[in-house]
Amino acid sequence: MIENKKKPNPIDIHVGSRIRLRRTMLGMSQEKLGESLGITFQQIQKYEKGTNRVGASRLQNISSILNVPVSFFFEDAPGEQSAGPTGMAEASSSNYVVDFLSSSEGLQLNRAFVKISDPKVRRKIVDLVKALAAEADAD
Repeated sequence: MIENKKKPNPIDIHVGSRIRLRRTMLGMSQEKLGESLGITFQQIQKYEKGTNRVGASRLQNISSILNVPVSFFFEDAPGEQSAGPTGMAEASSSNYVVDFLSSSEGLQLNRAFVKISDPKVRRKIVDLVKALAAEADAD
């Protein structure tokens, strides 16, 4: 007997994880995203796990709702070849950003930081974090 269980395609898994990343960055629930698309939160779960493939028109709608270009969902996709002058340093730095924003602390810090409207205060916070990181490196 041949087992007919298909494994999700790595690109579908990646696109789904990017949908989840952006949705959580915005503090949006699966229910809210599903409601905006006219589908159930269970369908959003399946997209985010890569179990179900997101069609082109649906991905366009999702990108509009989440306020990112469609290309956002394919950044750092498995097997992706660099299409321009971006080097390995940039690819690894964007992976670092995704990892950071996927963490609870990174998400909380990002949400709080973007609410600060004064650029001088934001600059001081960046300086503070750099100083704390340098101090930790010195230890």
